[in-house]
Amino acid sequence: MSEYYTFELNKNVNRTSVSYNNRYGITLAGDLYTAKDMDAEKKYPALVIGAPYGGVKEQGPGVYANQLAQRGFVVLTFDASYNGESGGEPRHTSSPEIFSEDFSAGVDYLGTHPFVDRSKIGALGICGSGGFALSAAAMDVRIKAIATTSMYDISAMRDLFPSEMLTAQMQQLAEQRWKDFENGEPTYVPTFPESPVDDVPEGLEANAAEFFSYYGLKRGHHPNARGGFTLTSNLPFFNYQLLNHIATVSPRPILFVMGENAHSRFFSENAYAAAAEPKELYIVPDAIHIDLYDKVEKIPFDKIVEFFKSSM
Repeated sequence: MSEYYTFELNKNVNRTSVSYNNRYGITLAGDLYTAKDMDAEKKYPALVIGAPYGGVKEQGPGVYANQLAQRGFVVLTFDASYNGESGGEPRHTSSPEIFSEDFSAGVDYLGTHPFVDRSKIGALGICGSGGFALSAAAMDVRIKAIATTSMYDISAMRDLFPSEMLTAQMQQLAEQRWKDFENGEPTYVPTFPESPVDDVPEGLEANAAEFFSYYGLKRGHHPNARGGFTLTSNLPFFNYQLLNHIATVSPRPILFVMGENAHSRFFSENAYAAAAEPKELYIVPDAIHIDLYDKVEKIPFDKIVEFFKSSM
């Protein structure tokens, strides 16, 4: 489905399908974006961009790469391990450690190109990838600057449950492990339809309706991004906290970008409070969470470019 993109490629940008392995030997599928007038004899700053949790490279990451390549960056987008066109079995598995590793694997790949300045490689995470990018940066000092947009810290979700609800969910997932083992494969229940529909179904909770308005409609629908992961994928996030070491990213800078009206604001605000200087919290006026997936007129690309160019 690599030909299925949710945006139009700018006439001044080249996009090349690439593949490379992460540290676990999983083959990642990516797209490399460069300006058509790039001088391959020179060295350029580079960015690796991760998709929203459950998203793919043909959606939001490509929207960002399409813009940032025009502004002087070499940009790599990728599908997370076990998802999209990347390798790994079983499909639709989620792993906080491996998803963080996928960012470092992108740095590995970018750094092999003679036209990339290894001392100027940054990471940008959209939604759930914001947490994975920060987790990767906490241990990978090659990542010189980090930006997140509409960040979700998936591992913080356990703190949103009352203790009795968390205990019940862990018990339910423990039972699910036996079912998966007996069935020979993990259970995966997609959230969004196989083909896009025209309207958001009635009766959805507000946040679910917001996500459906992107992933379930023509705006952002992609057959490789139907939402959700194998049911037992939630278990490691109860035990692996992505941002425990966010303060150690310093002195490398972090930019948190969030919508003024985003339901996810508290994730960025909490991460900002835990991070050490230098750090910045940038609020996009009159924007909700999914606006920063693909609304080019709202995504503050000038701010993002200024941040990376001044920080690396």
